[in-house]
Amino acid sequence: MPAHSDTESRPTPGSDIDTESRPTPGSDIDTESRPTPGSGTDTESRPTLDTAVDATALDATTAEGADAPSRRRRLEPDERRAQILACAIDMFGERPYAAVSTAELAQRAGVARGLINHYFGNKRDLYLAVVRRMVTLPRPEAMTVPTGTMRERVDASVAWLLDTIGEHGHTWVKVTGHEGIGDDPEVQRILDEADTAAADRVVRMMGLEESLHSDELRALVRCYGGLVKAAGREWIVRGSLTRQQVHSLLADMLRTLITETFPNVHGDN
Repeated sequence: MPAHSDTESRPTPGSDIDTESRPTPGSDIDTESRPTPGSGTDTESRPTLDTAVDATALDATTAEGADAPSRRRRLEPDERRAQILACAIDMFGERPYAAVSTAELAQRAGVARGLINHYFGNKRDLYLAVVRRMVTLPRPEAMTVPTGTMRERVDASVAWLLDTIGEHGHTWVKVTGHEGIGDDPEVQRILDEADTAAADRVVRMMGLEESLHSDELRALVRCYGGLVKAAGREWIVRGSLTRQQVHSLLADMLRTLITETFPNVHGDN
């Protein structure tokens, strides 16, 4: 605090205080209350590094003294969860599982670390959520079953597969290639269910779901899924094949499977 104060009383002649309250050199009074170096007072309330106020988030209309709203909109729980999951998908695609830190993830997502535990549990639970997201297919009613010749159906099916892979390329490759937490039973269960769902979808897109031997065909398509994963790695990770080259490979193999391999397998029974 200043060593001297000045009320509204006028000083008598000869006093040490000026009627305009101008401080003399070396005095402790400053009518603008500018803090001295090291003091804890600042009447202009300039935020320090420890304050939680971001000056860039304040509206210019604060000249009238109103509190300005923050530019960051408060998210609903589902939106916040989706935001955290999107950041996790990126991070697990960028680095190995062991190198992903939930503290860094929280910083990237702009949330408190406790929110990750609240929405997902521990790090493994979060990774399982990423795996599910990578292999989740659109709802059947949201998908248009292709029509036309067998070649046209195959091309449409392969294009759909590559669109699904390409959405989160590197993360998809790592998740389906068991590059995350290794031989985890829960991860394997999720991937097995996804392989079956994808095989069902391909059979449906081929218009063969009513076949009396559709279970055998689904098994063959699940085997075909191994080629899809390997081709996806060559395209996305290694860059040794273009998407068009991968499309040609997968389309040729799927046509052969349906028109030649499946009839031969069925005929052997």
